[in-house]
Amino acid sequence: MRHLLSSADLSTDEIGAVLDVAEQMSELSTREVKKLPTLRGRTVVNLFFEDSTRTRSSFEIAGKWLSADVINVSAKGSSVSKGESLRDTVLTVAAMGVDALVIRHHRSGAAAQVAGWVDAAVINAGDGMHEHPTQALLDAFTLRRRLGNLAGRKVAIVGDITHSRVARSNVLTLTALGAEVVLVAPPTLLPPGVDGWTTTVSHDLDAVLPTVDAVMMLRVQRERMAGGYFPSPREYTIGYGLTRDRLALLPEHAVICHPGPMNRGLEIAAEAADAARSLILEQVAAGVAVRMSVLYHLLAGEADVSRRIGSAA
Repeated sequence: MRHLLSSADLSTDEIGAVLDVAEQMSELSTREVKKLPTLRGRTVVNLFFEDSTRTRSSFEIAGKWLSADVINVSAKGSSVSKGESLRDTVLTVAAMGVDALVIRHHRSGAAAQVAGWVDAAVINAGDGMHEHPTQALLDAFTLRRRLGNLAGRKVAIVGDITHSRVARSNVLTLTALGAEVVLVAPPTLLPPGVDGWTTTVSHDLDAVLPTVDAVMMLRVQRERMAGGYFPSPREYTIGYGLTRDRLALLPEHAVICHPGPMNRGLEIAAEAADAARSLILEQVAAGVAVRMSVLYHLLAGEADVSRRIGSAA
């Protein structure tokens, strides 16, 4: 792996390898000393042009637990706020000899552009409405831990598909692992060309819920909406929210996911977010292990991961 720009960059075997190493990396959270020497001497820059809590923090922790030197750069605290272009900012940072750039940007395709400008490894931490590959990997990791092999499992992704980079990456990753994905949304929140995706589409959440092994609720991204995508928040919740009453429609074994941040009371009720079957906090925890695995695969070479994990710094 040279970069991770899209979930389509990974074969099924590569996805499995990332998840398997993440399983080993997750053991680190139980140790008193949460540190491995794997990336000692490497420098990782988190370059975030959009606000983030989970992704940025987990990449920072992941790099530090692998002993990399981690530097955080945000648009508000950089020369971008003075009008500097993305290209000049990236080239300036890369000129300092960094080994990896983790980038989040509001423009679709920005990470791929950056990869063409620099020699460092580039990880897409979310580019506009395009993709968010490490989120899809951590979602698959979380689901695999609870459900086992995902081949043949049915996952519903519900809500604002049009604006969701998470949905796009999850469709690619989950279907590569053999899962059946169904998208559930009002017609106004389905993107053009969705009929060409490797999924089925439904507008009836109540009909889909009894058939699934997992339901992933998406945040309604009101900051990306300029028009009337639905009549009112109340109407959206009635049609597409995971309400307390809808919990009874899920099979007993089915689990609930949400990539966060949540609009409680809009796309997901508190009773669903906090239910025993909710994996939302497990998704957050998985983010560190999965991003450690991604950094390992990009920066650590071919060394034996089991040997490296077995020797804490």
